[in-house]
Amino acid sequence: MAEPLCNAAVKKCKETMPQTPIFSSMLGSSCSGQVQPDMGERCVDPVYQDGNIVSGSLEALIERLVPTMDYYPDRTYIFTFLLSSRVFIHPHELLAKVGQMCIKQKQQLEAGTEAEKAKLKSFAAKIIQLLKEWTETFPYDFQDEKSMKELKEIAHRITQCDEENGTVKKIISQMTQNLLMALSARSQYQEIKEKFRQPATDKGTILKTKPQSTQKDILSVCCDPLILAQQLTHIELERVSNIYPEDLMQIVSHMDSLDNHKCRGDVTKTYNLEAYDNWFNCLSMLVATEICRVVKKKQRTRMVEFFIDVARECFNIGNFNSMMAIISGMNLSPVARLKKTWSKVKTAKFDVLEHHMDPSSNFCNYRTALQGAAQRSQTANSNREKIVIPVFNLFIKDIYFLHKIHTNRLPNGQINFKKFWEISRQIHDFLTWKQVECPFEKDKKIQSYLLTAPIYSEEALFIASFESEGPENHMEKDSWKTLRTTLLNRA
Repeated sequence: MAEPLCNAAVKKCKETMPQTPIFSSMLGSSCSGQVQPDMGERCVDPVYQDGNIVSGSLEALIERLVPTMDYYPDRTYIFTFLLSSRVFIHPHELLAKVGQMCIKQKQQLEAGTEAEKAKLKSFAAKIIQLLKEWTETFPYDFQDEKSMKELKEIAHRITQCDEENGTVKKIISQMTQNLLMALSARSQYQEIKEKFRQPATDKGTILKTKPQSTQKDILSVCCDPLILAQQLTHIELERVSNIYPEDLMQIVSHMDSLDNHKCRGDVTKTYNLEAYDNWFNCLSMLVATEICRVVKKKQRTRMVEFFIDVARECFNIGNFNSMMAIISGMNLSPVARLKKTWSKVKTAKFDVLEHHMDPSSNFCNYRTALQGAAQRSQTANSNREKIVIPVFNLFIKDIYFLHKIHTNRLPNGQINFKKFWEISRQIHDFLTWKQVECPFEKDKKIQSYLLTAPIYSEEALFIASFESEGPENHMEKDSWKTLRTTLLNRA
């Protein structure tokens, strides 16, 4: 049986589309963000540099997004423009403009020669492919009624290109169904969004009244650093899977959305970034809690060394976010002040970890390690070698500074698209890493402990720390006295 014409056209369109899976950095360290076109190109819209659009008016950029009979935009351009466009125009407004351009081209083909009319199905296939990429990559752009209305309007017009056998209609129906499923999944995630664990505040009292032998700790659940690092990686990848490109673009669009905030005010806030950031903080506090609540120095030393080994295994896996959270937990004041404990710890391995996370020179050592992991991931044959989980706070800061350093528009009013190529490249890398399927077997018992074990508040951590190793100077003695007074008053 012959393949339906429209299906064949879609398939051919996908096969012949320019494939550019890896973005090349365009900004360079010396880029000022002010794209300077050649003398002869000052009036050109858009402006190209090395084959890439580096600036242009919004209308010109939209025009490059819309396919024609003989043209389909590069995938990297589709991703970059759809990602960055929300800074300048609401998705439903962009859809309306795309629809108008599509209808105009359709009418021209219909009014043309028989040869041009024959190209209608091929043109329809390209429009469908663009809509499929849009709905699959940025489903949240279609969360409101206006966007869905515009999508249905374009779909209705394109369906008319294939009224004879209804193939286009079936493809659009499947695309719409997949979109609704994606929106439903995201909605459910927000409804059951992570309940922030409330840290306990009276653990100092509990430590006095509850024998140490009856307290469950991480070592009683998992004493193998590698296994714990693998379970942490499981949790990280699950959390990361709920972060979408438009969530990351909020860093830009929420700060200075279009020419005075007219395009993002009606968008429902997502909680994915906050939930992931909360996980980092919870892991840091859990590490500090596990260390500080141990009464005996020998066992406390073992706990510190255990977490050092876990952090090292996280580094080897490529899970830099958990590694940084663990190091942060051990560097919290209530843990760092335990000098008698640290004097018994073999700190050589910890020193290596801190070297990797040294903040000097903009975390140069970490970035070198991250680059090595990214290169390993590109050539890897197994999911185990593909894992790259960057330090999320630093990743967010990089996007933020790219946004702040480089202007959205050039002095001539054109959009500084060169800036958005670079932001898009970084987000594209993150999306590639988050798609890796975790190769480690899930241990529900260990994960349950990591996600639900009580964590101390900062106040409770200091209380536990002072009970383990008493205050050593006047400042610590005053702090300890204040904490005990607060506890007595609370009781």
